[in-house]
Amino acid sequence: MKHCVTHFESIVGEKIAVFPSRTGCLRTESGKTYFLKSGAESRAFGCEARGLNELASAGAVRTAEVVSAGDSYILTRHVDSSRPQHGFFERFGHALAQLHRHAAASFGFCEDNFIGASPQMNIPSETERGNWTAFYFNRRLLYQFRLAERNGYATPELRREFARLESNIENILKDSDEPPALLHGDLWQGNFLCDTLNRPVLIDPAVYYGHREADLAMTRLFGGFPEHFYGAYLEAQPLKPGWEYRQGVYKLYHVLNHLNIFGEAYLHEALNLMKRY
Repeated sequence: MKHCVTHFESIVGEKIAVFPSRTGCLRTESGKTYFLKSGAESRAFGCEARGLNELASAGAVRTAEVVSAGDSYILTRHVDSSRPQHGFFERFGHALAQLHRHAAASFGFCEDNFIGASPQMNIPSETERGNWTAFYFNRRLLYQFRLAERNGYATPELRREFARLESNIENILKDSDEPPALLHGDLWQGNFLCDTLNRPVLIDPAVYYGHREADLAMTRLFGGFPEHFYGAYLEAQPLKPGWEYRQGVYKLYHVLNHLNIFGEAYLHEALNLMKRY
């Protein structure tokens, strides 16, 4: 522990007064605070840092500011948070629309990263670079389905419904083409904060460039966001007709991921989403 304290003192440039055992606030003697997330050696810490920096580069939404990251930790500046006040979610909706205007030439990202505890495949093939349907099906749905096969969750019904979805994916996503937009990638109620100025702050991303409908669909899982968030987003950047129909196929990626991480309690929900199509 003494070695760890010395290491972080050199990063922040002053003596540490409070040091967490694994994850939590790190406070210096002068009163500055940082947030430390640490654990077993993993690429995930560096991926999280690069994802936060990519989001910050768009200048649209505040993010947890990365101070340092290594094989077993990520250190960010601590965000003083508060409960969302009136106007927060409208502000958030407008800010997310601005983030999604930050575009790239290709779908995917410069590296594979993680969605929760699962690997997320971001490196596109030559065909997938400019073909969202191919990228999304192969790098998102098919990857998670094959994980489910390896994990023993691919029941005959799941296999049948997935094969039917595969045969229809071009039709499901037709007429929705847009340039690759910068996505948070894992945007649910647990992955943002409200700072003391009533501004949204993004944390724990699974960044890539994709279709912005995928980010919005994720926000509707696990309790969802207030409806005025969506109203503000659509006011700032309307979606193409048919987005309501396509939501389910974007939710499916995350439900399959939860199936693979948490088990067959998510199998019924995955099947219900597939049966919509």
